[in-house]
Amino acid sequence: MDDINVLHHRCLLNLRRRIRDIGDGRPAQERYMRLLKDGDTLSYQGNSEEVGCYVAGHPLSKGNCYFEVTIVDTGVRGTIAVGLVPKFYRLDHQPGWLPYSVAYHADNGKLYNGNPVGQQFGPKCARGDRIGCGIHSENIEGGFTTVFFTKNGKEVGSVEVPVSAEGLFPAVGMHSMGEEVKVDLQAEWFLEEDDSMMMVDSHEDDWGRLYDVRVSGTLLEYVGKGKSIMDVGLAQARQPLTTRCHYYEVEIVDAGEKCYIALGLARRDYPRNRHPGWSRGSVAYHADDGKIFHGSGVGDAFGPRCFKGDIMGCGIMFPRDYILDGEGEMDDWDRLEVRSGQASVQNVVYFNNEQEEEEEEDGDEEEQGEEGRKVMVFFTRNGKLMGRREMAVPPGGLYPTVGMLSSGEKVKVDLHPLSG
Repeated sequence: MDDINVLHHRCLLNLRRRIRDIGDGRPAQERYMRLLKDGDTLSYQGNSEEVGCYVAGHPLSKGNCYFEVTIVDTGVRGTIAVGLVPKFYRLDHQPGWLPYSVAYHADNGKLYNGNPVGQQFGPKCARGDRIGCGIHSENIEGGFTTVFFTKNGKEVGSVEVPVSAEGLFPAVGMHSMGEEVKVDLQAEWFLEEDDSMMMVDSHEDDWGRLYDVRVSGTLLEYVGKGKSIMDVGLAQARQPLTTRCHYYEVEIVDAGEKCYIALGLARRDYPRNRHPGWSRGSVAYHADDGKIFHGSGVGDAFGPRCFKGDIMGCGIMFPRDYILDGEGEMDDWDRLEVRSGQASVQNVVYFNNEQEEEEEEDGDEEEQGEEGRKVMVFFTRNGKLMGRREMAVPPGGLYPTVGMLSSGEKVKVDLHPLSG
C-alpha cells in the first residue's frame, strides 16, 4: 500500500510540472535579467550595483551533466559566478548566495554554497579562463549530488549539495560593467586525465600576477583584445631575482600578429596595463623592434629584433657583497653559465673594475626617490649577450615580467634555466 501511495505521489508531481510548463507556454525556457544574450554570449547590462543572472532552461542530468563558461571580458571587477541553482532562482542574486544554490566565483576564487559568505576554494579566474561545473550523476537520485568545478579543464574541487525535485540548473551571475562570457551548455569533461594534463597547470603558482595571459605549464598565451596599448597582457613572477636565481629565459613559440613581446624586470606593484620598460621601476628588451625601454615609453636601439624560435634572456649582475633581505648564504652562482642551444654566454653576475658609461634614461631620475642599491641588468638573445643597463633595485626587488600585446602570441618561460 505504501508503494502505491509513493507512486501516486510521483505521478501527481509530474502532472503538476507538465501543467505548469504548458500553462506558461514556455517549456524549458531560459531566464535572465540585466544581461544581454546574443547566441551563446552573455554580457552584463546593469549599473554595477545590481546583480544580473542567467538560468538555463534545462537542469543538468545523467545525459548532460556538465557545462562551461569562458570569460571573454572581466569588466570592471570580474565579479562573475558560475554554478547551479533551482529552476526559479531569484535573478537579482548571484548564484551561490541563496539556499539550494552553489557557485564558484571568479573574482576571489571562493565557493558560495547557499550562503552570501564564501569559503576559499580555488584560484581566481581571468579573461580567457574556462570555468566548468558538473555533477557526478551516479548519485543524483538520492536527494544529494556531488557538484564539481573545473578551471581550464582541470578539476578545482567538489562539494555535496541537496537536489530539489526539479533538479539543478546551470547559472551565470555578473555584477560589474563590461563583464562578458560565452556559455557552452553542451560541453564535455572527462575524468580520465593523463599525466600530461595533470602537469598543464602545475606552473601557475610560479606567477604572482597574471593579466590577460593564460598559463599552460611553462607556456604563456596572450588572451587579451590586442586593440590598443591599454590591452597589455602581463605575467609577473611570484619571486624576484636573487643571487641564487638571477636569470630567466623566454622562448618565442608564436610571434602572433605583431610580436609585441617584451621581457624584463619590474617592481612588484608594476601597472597591469603597461608593457615592461614603459613605466618607472622597470627595464625590458622588446622583441618587435629590438629596443630597450627603461622607465620610459621611448626606447633606445639595443639589439636585433626577435622572431619565432628565438630565446630571449634577462638577468642581474649582482655586486659580490650584495645580499637581499631574507636571502641565505650565496652559492657559487658566480661560476654558473647561461646555455641556450649551442650558443652560450658566460654569466658573470658581478662587475669587475671595468665600468662602462651608460646613458641616463628618462626613468632614472624618477627612481632616485625610492632606489636602493644599483645592479646591472643584462639581456641575451640565443645565448649571446646583447647589452646591459644599470638600474636601482626598488623595495622588494626586481621581478621577472613578461608582456604581450597582439593576438596569437605565445612564449615558453624558464624561470630557472641555471638549475639542475
